[in-house]
Amino acid sequence: MSKVILEEKVVINPPPKKRFMETTLARLAIYTITRLIALFFTVLVAIYLTILIANMGGAMDDIRTAMIRENISMAISMDPEARQLPMTERNAMIGAAVELEIQRLGLDQPFAIRSVRYLSNAILLNLGRAEYLTSDTGSRQVRLIILERLPPTLLLFASANFLLFFVTLFFALFLSRRYGSTFDKLVVALAPTSAAPSWFYGIFLILLFAGIWGVLPFGGMVGAPPPSTMLAYGLSVLKHLLLPVLAITLSALFLQIYSWRTFFLIYSSEDYVEMAKAKGLSSSTIERRYILRPTLPTILTSFTLSLISMWLGGVVTETIFNWPGLGSLIYAAATMPDTPVIVGSVVIYAYLLAASVFVLDIMYALVDPRVKVGGGSRA
Repeated sequence: MSKVILEEKVVINPPPKKRFMETTLARLAIYTITRLIALFFTVLVAIYLTILIANMGGAMDDIRTAMIRENISMAISMDPEARQLPMTERNAMIGAAVELEIQRLGLDQPFAIRSVRYLSNAILLNLGRAEYLTSDTGSRQVRLIILERLPPTLLLFASANFLLFFVTLFFALFLSRRYGSTFDKLVVALAPTSAAPSWFYGIFLILLFAGIWGVLPFGGMVGAPPPSTMLAYGLSVLKHLLLPVLAITLSALFLQIYSWRTFFLIYSSEDYVEMAKAKGLSSSTIERRYILRPTLPTILTSFTLSLISMWLGGVVTETIFNWPGLGSLIYAAATMPDTPVIVGSVVIYAYLLAASVFVLDIMYALVDPRVKVGGGSRA
């Protein structure tokens, strides 16, 4: 009888560790679902505002209608048969063609209705067709144009951000051990140079390495004509990648070293670090356990936010280096203007940004024990 009662107690009252794990997983699930819903509505609002701004609240329709009328008028006026018609018949033909094109594009409907349709299409990544731009294969599908430009942008900014992360992390730790040294004072003095954007450094780098010394190309992603072998193609891409990566790295290098070095110095002066030194622990162990671990949430946040920028690319930086990425695509679309490409680029960026923020939230909740997941008090 006692055995049965004992077994029933075990079933009814699970161990505290198991209850804690179940509660933690439940809270993490609630936290994840809540963040997904919040990010979805954030993306929804951002995309709709982009549609309103890109279409200027509907004023862009008048511009598109005028351009449609101009193009059709030019096409009909260049037709030899249409020239023989009286002016009234020719104007009637132009008006009918314009009306047909307006109906085909849905411009005869109120903008409020069309904006909702644009929003639903954007959410489903049905980005439509570009008005002027085309992909390298000649397609006008906005989705294909953007997907064609996304890998070069990711290659450029991922390379620059990873290089910047590891270089600044190494030198920040190095300076935190040598506070007040000549090199430390030099980094502090050079920190204001990060106020200049990457394209500013890019202009001087192009002038020096391409214009004066002639050792690196002026721009582009690969030489012309493209190399036939994969090895030669990769080396050509690497050669074209050096200057833009160097420009992006220089624009943030000293300020990021200075910022992280300050964080490391703050945590290096804590009492538990002095206690670890008194125990005779090695400097590498102290840095890994007592300095890097408390600053991990800050480093993680800074690194993730820097990676977020690579989804959109640098409009001016890519244009300066003639890099075929999303940044130069947005610049080309804005100068034409090609509204579907602009809206499509922002939609893709909104999705990628939301995904990056979501991953950051989950990682932050796992890394930093001070972050509560799912609400309520901790068990």
